[in-house]
Amino acid sequence: MQIERRLETVVLAGRWLMLPFFAGLLIAILLLLYKFGAELLGGFQRLPGASSAEVIVGVLNLLDYVLTANLILIVIFASYQNFVAKIETAKHPQLPDDLGRVSFTTLKQKILGSIVALAAVEMLEVYMNLQTYPDTSKLGWLIGMQLTFVVSMLMLAIADRLAEHRGKDG
Repeated sequence: MQIERRLETVVLAGRWLMLPFFAGLLIAILLLLYKFGAELLGGFQRLPGASSAEVIVGVLNLLDYVLTANLILIVIFASYQNFVAKIETAKHPQLPDDLGRVSFTTLKQKILGSIVALAAVEMLEVYMNLQTYPDTSKLGWLIGMQLTFVVSMLMLAIADRLAEHRGKDG
């Protein structure tokens, strides 16, 4: 019994090994911030001679950085909350209420939703530049991938709903 308790203590303490991963993801957000700033500055420099489509594509590229950074934050908070330690939101009134209640199922849906949004932004960028793409097969591939992501997201939502329903019945 004592060996089992010690083993459990070691396994539970192992969850703190996730912290360097979270720190690395925070550094990744700083990298995105740098690229966001460079893209924004470049957009201002290109603005006088840019077409409307080029401006829209530039804004969509900025949106990619924002969506990716949001996704990273969601993963950090949800993973910390679900696998390392509970965040006492009462001690941090500035935190959004739902941030401390992201389940693993919700996390999966948010990740897939973000991927769908990122793919849609990429697809819209190609669509906005169709006149510069002599080969439209890239757009076809992007549409196919987008549909695959959407179907995957729907299947995951259905599977989660069925599992939740079975859990209530069982």
